[in-house]
Amino acid sequence: MKILVVGLGLIGGSLCKALKKYTYHTVVGCDLNHDIENAALRDVALDEVFDGNYNGYDLIIAALFPEATERFFRDHAADISKNTLITDVCGIKGAFSERMKNIAETNGLRYVGIHPMAGKEFGGYYNSTADLFVKANFIIAPFEDSREEDTELLRKLASEVGAGKIVVTTPENHDKMIAYTSQLAHIVSSAYVKSPELGLECGFSGGSFQDMTRIATMNERMWTDLFMQNKENLQYELDTLIKNLLKYSDALKNSDADTMRALIAEGRELKEENLRHRVGQPN
Repeated sequence: MKILVVGLGLIGGSLCKALKKYTYHTVVGCDLNHDIENAALRDVALDEVFDGNYNGYDLIIAALFPEATERFFRDHAADISKNTLITDVCGIKGAFSERMKNIAETNGLRYVGIHPMAGKEFGGYYNSTADLFVKANFIIAPFEDSREEDTELLRKLASEVGAGKIVVTTPENHDKMIAYTSQLAHIVSSAYVKSPELGLECGFSGGSFQDMTRIATMNERMWTDLFMQNKENLQYELDTLIKNLLKYSDALKNSDADTMRALIAEGRELKEENLRHRVGQPN
């Protein structure tokens, strides 16, 4: 296949590097920063830099923020060869994917969204790596009337770059689950580092501190966009978490050790049951 990757940040750059390392596809890339395009060429992450001609591609992948992805395809869909498959790597689907599908169909294109569940503490091309997706979960979110061949093409692509568990689900279910598994965790991390003790933890922290704070360095523009486009699902998860946290807070205020033990035991049992259910499955 001939593949165009638009946006050479952490995900886009890693996709290019993975495709060059593990496949024989022709990889073309573009980025607003021409220094990054040149770096990608030097790294042999690309076969060539995009020349402005959108014709002749089998697959176009937008590795941009949601707003920029939508704007890119609105501006350029008419220039793309008819019947080309387009996709995005955004962490939101739902209504966003509906708009993307409309852009595609209006211009004689095909669209199915994907979401590789991979990342790093710091983004950007210079942190990208060919092995970012190895053993990572990879979500494909077709519509009911999407072509099965398109889903299979993207499933094969995910497998080629090393993905672990490949999940095919609806755009709506994607957003419901991601609110819990990803977006809520990012809000918790952002709130956690606002303790006045931050900066005084040297010598007092272990793995749990690193786990809780790693994703607090998220990009505020992108994540605000993701949160707002999934606000109903995320609000539900946040309200549920606050309700549960208040139970622990009340137990402390009331010096109620029995309730605290029961709350901790309940959490342990739920996690143990979750682990038993997932034995032998990728994360």
